[in-house]
Amino acid sequence: MRELYDIIPDRERVILENIPESALSDTLGRRRGKAEALVYPLSTEEVSAVMRFAWERRIPVTPRGAGTNLVGSTVPGGGIILDLSRMNRILEVDPETFTVTVEPGVLLEDLQARVEAMGLFYPPDPGEKTATLGGNISTNAGGMRAVKYGVTRDYVRGLTVVLANGDVMELGSKNVKDASGLNLKELIIGSEGTLAVITRCLLRLVGKPEASLTAVVPFVSLHEGIRSVPVILKAGLGPTAVEFVERSVVELGERFTGIHYPCPEADAYILLTFDGRAEDIEGRVEHARELVFQQGALDFVPLRDKEQAADIWRVRGCLVKAVEAISEQEPVDIVVPIDKIAEFVAYVHKVEKETGVQMVAFGHAGDGNVHLCVVRGNRSQEEWEKDLGHSMSLVYGEAFRLGGLTSGEHGIGVSKRPYYLSHTPEVTLSVQRSIKDALDERHILNDHKSYLR
Repeated sequence: MRELYDIIPDRERVILENIPESALSDTLGRRRGKAEALVYPLSTEEVSAVMRFAWERRIPVTPRGAGTNLVGSTVPGGGIILDLSRMNRILEVDPETFTVTVEPGVLLEDLQARVEAMGLFYPPDPGEKTATLGGNISTNAGGMRAVKYGVTRDYVRGLTVVLANGDVMELGSKNVKDASGLNLKELIIGSEGTLAVITRCLLRLVGKPEASLTAVVPFVSLHEGIRSVPVILKAGLGPTAVEFVERSVVELGERFTGIHYPCPEADAYILLTFDGRAEDIEGRVEHARELVFQQGALDFVPLRDKEQAADIWRVRGCLVKAVEAISEQEPVDIVVPIDKIAEFVAYVHKVEKETGVQMVAFGHAGDGNVHLCVVRGNRSQEEWEKDLGHSMSLVYGEAFRLGGLTSGEHGIGVSKRPYYLSHTPEVTLSVQRSIKDALDERHILNDHKSYLR
């Protein structure tokens, strides 16, 4: 490994001893991997040279960014950790083509702040704002605004990637349309670092909305709340976000933040956000008010005070941390058809009662992405592994029965592999593995993750 100093002479960017614990895990810190080297490249050329070095010696490589992954995708299995967090420059904002070019280590929050100051907007909005853009692309991150704007995939115009053997590929361009051969860029998005290393990202921007307004809509039950969602979507109101959260979950967030939701007698809430021109928003909000009352809403509370709106979203955004504050938990992000959300959550509560394993449910009602925090409580490690495995096999089984999928935005990584592999047709897995073999026949890039054996 000392030959890495011939590629990157800066000893501060090649660590061969005392590798930090944080680099050996993900944000949860549950799983700990191993590695012989931690490398911080600063350019595509350095990444290419490191990959060529690893390829020739068949050394495993694990790419990573800010380490905010939740499913073990960044846990190394030996060899080299390729940390791209120092490749963090915003290289160009091009208002004429509505694009921005960034390195993979740029943080989401930094990109959004930069372009919004220029009257532009990067819509993907996953909960972790300190994640890197390279990580967002590698997991096809979604977030609360997906119901209107789509997910990360919809905003990637081009990528510079380094293949496992060190070759560099330029994928995509600033052109809006592209029917020129296979769209290899789409293969890289969501591949969790198994096919190539992203070193440059060309992202699509849109105009910044003039205004935004959030409303809290309490319901007597989650079923009634979810029932209102297709009605709102069918009306063409174009909500930016449609979130659901049960009262029992809100109470965890309230205790964690000291912030309180309106209408505490409700059993569930739908959070609606609308953006666009200020005068248009008012009409859409009023129409939404009429529709939700027809569906049995207890109230309709528009949050015209920006600080109050921020507080309401702060409670929604802190739910995972609120659970972590009282117990270790396993984060899950199953996706089901939007008309099956209430049925699926009802089944989750049934499993809770049968197994005694608490599962906190909330998520994106507009796209069917249900987040669960599966709470460990005071179980021993042996009890936890047994109870978690049993509960998850039931929950994933029900999601698949309803036509759902293993993950909506976190990826598969390590923690979801058993469920993904057991419910994915063999022909699908075989094709994915053939693509892996074509791009990385030596399987040095993030092997044994996601779809890989």
